[in-house]
Amino acid sequence: MVWVWITLGAGLVQTARFVLQKLLSGSGLSAGGATFSRFLFGAPLAVAAVLWTAVFTQRLSGLPPLGPVFWGFVCIGGAAQAAATLLLVRLFKLRNFAVGIAFTKTETVQVALFSMLILGETVAPLGWIGIALGVVGVIFLSRPPQGGAIMSHAAWLGIVAGGLFGLSAICYRGATLELQPLAFFDRAIVTLAATTTVQTLGMSLYLRAREPGELSRVCRAWRRTIWVGVLGVVGSAGWFCAFALQNAAYVRAVGQVEMVFTLFASVLFFHERLTRREGLGIGLVLASLLVIVASGRGAGG
Repeated sequence: MVWVWITLGAGLVQTARFVLQKLLSGSGLSAGGATFSRFLFGAPLAVAAVLWTAVFTQRLSGLPPLGPVFWGFVCIGGAAQAAATLLLVRLFKLRNFAVGIAFTKTETVQVALFSMLILGETVAPLGWIGIALGVVGVIFLSRPPQGGAIMSHAAWLGIVAGGLFGLSAICYRGATLELQPLAFFDRAIVTLAATTTVQTLGMSLYLRAREPGELSRVCRAWRRTIWVGVLGVVGSAGWFCAFALQNAAYVRAVGQVEMVFTLFASVLFFHERLTRREGLGIGLVLASLLVIVASGRGAGG
């Protein structure tokens, strides 16, 4: 169950990155600029890790050719993750921090479906029960505090972001599988380096075309934005290692433990308060996590 521990660590690091990104979203950077900072300073670290592994350990001597299927997974996954991160930064401005993250948890259902359709990997019946619990929890969380329609604007943003995160997870697992028979860590860092490089180039072009001057603002704020990149690449390394070991649906389901970390971050850093309904929703999401972990025990890793 090595993949479980790797996933827990990745969730903790990702929560810390989300905290920084929310702070950056109020410091003069646009949603695109805050998203770009996550890739700009992370890509060089990922590339350096690959070079270090290739030169000093010689473990990449058996690296298979990086063919069109690998690059297809990398480009689609990278674009989906970048778009989802941008939506998430915007979502922070609509609702409080903990609930904003919770909206994306429909990703668990979507990644299970993507996994079956794209990679042919299925989820056990008990796993689907856990996923259903999580969906009910998200429905509780999707009601705006003042009442009204269940599917608020923030809810839809979260659902779309979750779908994009789910698609990226499937693509990243697919890319790591293309690099077999390398060890899981080596497959993960090569995929990570390729992905973050593509994302950096793509976001650079996007910001240059759509938000003139934002690239300069991100660079001027490097003393703060660099830590988003560092945490982002460390967290992503964990996710990619887990994807190399296990069905992405199980990995992302276990990753819901970040809801606990997010709740603590919401209270400690942003002094936000949750309603009873939102607390019940978070409780259901966490209950679904326990069921999914039990379901995934025999699924590999």
